Amino acid sequence: MARPHGDNDPLAFPVLIADVGGTNARFAMISDVYSEMKHFPTVSTSDYDSPMAAIEQAVLARTSSLPKSIVMAIAGPVDVATIKLTNADWVIDPAELIETFGLDEMVLVNDFEALALALPSLDEGDLIPLGTATPKPHAPRVAIGPGTGLGVSALVNSAGRVTPIPGEGGHISLAPETDEDFELWPLFERYHGRISGEALLSGPGILRIYRAVCALRGVEPAAVAGEDVSEHAEAGDQAAVTAMRLFCTYLGRFAGDLALIFLAHGGVYIAGGIAPKIRRFLADGHFRAAFEAKAPHQAIMKTIPTSVVTHDRPALEGIAAFARTPSRFAISLQGRRFARKDMDD
Repeated sequence: MARPHGDNDPLAFPVLIADVGGTNARFAMISDVYSEMKHFPTVSTSDYDSPMAAIEQAVLARTSSLPKSIVMAIAGPVDVATIKLTNADWVIDPAELIETFGLDEMVLVNDFEALALALPSLDEGDLIPLGTATPKPHAPRVAIGPGTGLGVSALVNSAGRVTPIPGEGGHISLAPETDEDFELWPLFERYHGRISGEALLSGPGILRIYRAVCALRGVEPAAVAGEDVSEHAEAGDQAAVTAMRLFCTYLGRFAGDLALIFLAHGGVYIAGGIAPKIRRFLADGHFRAAFEAKAPHQAIMKTIPTSVVTHDRPALEGIAAFARTPSRFAISLQGRRFARKDMDD
């Protein structure tokens, strides 16, 4: 059973930290509050039948340290005791993990909640600015991440502590705005029967945009995967060029909406696996123009900074920060912190 209290209680070390996404899982170990993370190779979730198998083979086979706690970030909601990943076949069962590895306890967080926890730790070398605005200290921050899906979170400061706000904002609906959009919208492949943020602002989403552009122009698609579209654009494929422009435009609109919701003067941070690879397209002006086009608040939007996160494992940094000193963060772990002693009671 999950612990009802003790959100800020120290964790038992060593702590295994894990960032489990729809495509990949990343692991690291912390021996104590002051130690550096020991990183392990990134693994594909499709290569292992379960998280237990991945931990056994990718982590424990490579170290003599046995974890006493696990803090795991998961791609999807974390408000139930047994979790099916949103974009992968793994099932996360804290009771099973605690029993299998003899843990004292386990904590679950959303993957973009973990990314939000990392934002205070990112330095200039981890970021590529999009535009010239600068962040205000202690102001709200927003993280978004196109990847296998579309992650969203925010970070707010209150009374000297920081609170990550996870959500499923990637599943909000998108709507057409321009004449070009209205031509394309009927051609977009529906995702769960509708056009959500994740339907277009993800790896599969880039391909959906590209296919719709090709259909509108009556040409045969040359790219067969989302990652191919930017390569075809670089090579001069005009449908791919248009698709990348539209992807950046739609991402800018989406990011701008979130910035308005939180008045995110601390910045909007674009993370995930896609953004660093397409930073040239994000920097060409279409993203920022769409981000700022929020009448009647264009003046406010011009003052909100946007950046691409280039750190290769930012969520692990956020989990590590929490694992070392939970008291720095105001996080409710009701139903998300599981202890062996409570299961044995």
